Amino acid sequence: MSTAAPRTAGPDHLWSVDEHLDDILATVRPLDPIELNLLDAQGCVLVEDVTVPVSLPPFDNSSMDGYAVRVADVAGASEQYPAVLDVVGDVAAGQADLLHVGPGQAARIMTGAPLPPGAETVVPVEWTDGGLGEGPATGMRARSLAPEGAGGQVRVHRPAPARAHVRAEGSDVRAGDRALEAGTVLGPPQISLLAAIGRGTVRVRPRPRVVVLSTGSELVQPGEELRPGRIYDSNSFALTAAARDAGAIAYRVGAVADDAATLRDTIEDQLVRADLVVTTGGVSVGAYDVVKEALSSVGDEDEPGAGIEFRRLAMQPGKPQGFGSIGPDHTPLLALPGNPVSSYVSFELFVRPAIRTLMGLTDVHRPRTRATLTADGALTSPKGRRQFLRGRYADGAVTPVGGAGSHLVAALARANALIVVPEDTESVAPGTGVEVVLLG
Repeated sequence: MSTAAPRTAGPDHLWSVDEHLDDILATVRPLDPIELNLLDAQGCVLVEDVTVPVSLPPFDNSSMDGYAVRVADVAGASEQYPAVLDVVGDVAAGQADLLHVGPGQAARIMTGAPLPPGAETVVPVEWTDGGLGEGPATGMRARSLAPEGAGGQVRVHRPAPARAHVRAEGSDVRAGDRALEAGTVLGPPQISLLAAIGRGTVRVRPRPRVVVLSTGSELVQPGEELRPGRIYDSNSFALTAAARDAGAIAYRVGAVADDAATLRDTIEDQLVRADLVVTTGGVSVGAYDVVKEALSSVGDEDEPGAGIEFRRLAMQPGKPQGFGSIGPDHTPLLALPGNPVSSYVSFELFVRPAIRTLMGLTDVHRPRTRATLTADGALTSPKGRRQFLRGRYADGAVTPVGGAGSHLVAALARANALIVVPEDTESVAPGTGVEVVLLG
């Protein structure tokens, strides 16, 4: 998988959100197509149209258990004067050798069985005596067919028009029709259709493999003892889940301590299973920001064109970001901030579109809409930064959830939207229309 080279800028350049996103999407390239078995292709994107080779259904068949008959033979049937027909045999689903239904005759037919020659319609078993040779069928007798084989008679108590309860050949799709378009994401219904028309494999772009790792010596894995000064590692779980939600095959790596050599070795070990690497933490200006230390020198003589650039973005939360490529295949790497809200917002804005670009999708962004702000007071925002606040959206209105702090995980869990405050806006009053990014 190849990528274009990302843009570079001076260390004092303040990137806008749009500049950073445009650079990512101009750099990342869709994965090369491969042929996959149907179940392995679930969640993948088709790269070519699929044409129907054979009509579906491939023959006229019954949609009911009942009797295949001629229309004229049951035209005047009623409860008082039933049509009495000779039963010539059974037609089961999958049966190849079909009997012929002549005047005054009926064939027992099962759901999905082909309509036999001579028959013009299907009478449900509930409209008959079930072939028991008695009066009008009632109760359980009306729901079951008589024993198999020719012989005996069936009484039909209602008329049936031509082709009643018959699924016509090609009524779903016809041979030569386009079943699925290139660019379709294959979910269960699409997999079902491909199997129904006889496709065992399909050509798709594979789901991207995304490796997620967090950094920080203070991180403890959930389930372990939480000692003083430590916190649980939530970012790697959140971002791995988010990558899977975006359509990727995601691998979570345990938290890496604040050691540049260890982090560099860990990332290099993961490249064999990565189409994209996402790190969280260690990208600001602190003394222990090991991601910058470990990756800022990547791409010298050994890997020309590779390298990670660390940037300042005019946004809140998520000002520090890193982006570039690493390794011999120039695997894209996005380095996100370590605060939980910052990392999640950064994922939604930058990583999710990158994943969906790798998949070959054209619509890579979360949907956006306008909503009326409902709040107890005005929202404030720093001038010159695009702010993304957590919100709860419903019925055209959005309400802020929690404060602006980038550590408020509980508020993030209650949000289903991001409220966007533009760079040139410092205050938003209740009742004002705002742009909203819809999550989920």
